[in-house]
Amino acid sequence: MALCVWNIMSAVLLLLLIILSKTTGTSEVIFAVNAGGNAHVDILGIEYDGDPLEGKIGTSSDFGKHYLIRDVPLCDQVLYQTERYHHSTFGYDIPLMGDGEYMIVLKFSEVYFDAPRKKVFDVVLNRELKVIRDLDIFRRVGRGAPLDEHIHFTISGDSVLAAGGRSSIEGDTIRVEFVKGPRDNPKINALFVVKVDLVEFVSLFHKVNDLEQLRAIMKNMGFVNSKDRALAGSRKANKQKSRKEIANDVKGKTKGKKQPSSSDSENFDPYADDESYIITILIGMGAAIPILFRFCRI
Repeated sequence: MALCVWNIMSAVLLLLLIILSKTTGTSEVIFAVNAGGNAHVDILGIEYDGDPLEGKIGTSSDFGKHYLIRDVPLCDQVLYQTERYHHSTFGYDIPLMGDGEYMIVLKFSEVYFDAPRKKVFDVVLNRELKVIRDLDIFRRVGRGAPLDEHIHFTISGDSVLAAGGRSSIEGDTIRVEFVKGPRDNPKINALFVVKVDLVEFVSLFHKVNDLEQLRAIMKNMGFVNSKDRALAGSRKANKQKSRKEIANDVKGKTKGKKQPSSSDSENFDPYADDESYIITILIGMGAAIPILFRFCRI
């Protein structure tokens, strides 16, 4: 149960880290590879390199292009449709940027087998730390579906801490490996690594307490908030209506509620309450990030 909660929370927090990194520099994507495929920029703006192992180790495959991967935007299907597999253990060397907190996101999708226990393998960090044991993609999500694994690790001096263990590192890289087991070949579809400045990130959340600040960050990332979606829909259906008229229509439907004064009618925002809740949630999650990272180590 605790692991399931951590996986969900880490995915949400990672999304926030990427969004805020675009405008604040509180986190940075330092490594991204589309395994078995070409360079790609995803919907979040992450720039994946083409596979550096092409022609060197293992086999690349785009067999997954026979499938439409569930719950994945069309523009990012390729991240789960191409893959690299090998008849032996293989991996990627990840550059490090000094001490701090890091997160690896490993992307998988099973597009060949149609039953569990056909392909099972481990994932190891720094050749010693087993961060995923007996990974069975089909058993987790079925066929033609995405599976993202989030692995948190800490670099401190000449050591890496992950999965409750510690291992010595040499140089300025660390290796993530997909370990050959008795059930078929290990594989990976795509991966990226984020370095997080926790102090700056939490500090930022304490500063982002204004609705317009959050809207500006989201707008820079190309996200459309609930207000914009609602107004866009209204404009399409009522091309002749002004924004003020739309607001007045909404006010008429909320009879009995406290109405804004006539002087405020020009700026009336019927969707503001929902976004205020979002800000509260985001700030709370930001403050909880250090606690969640500590939980991951236990």
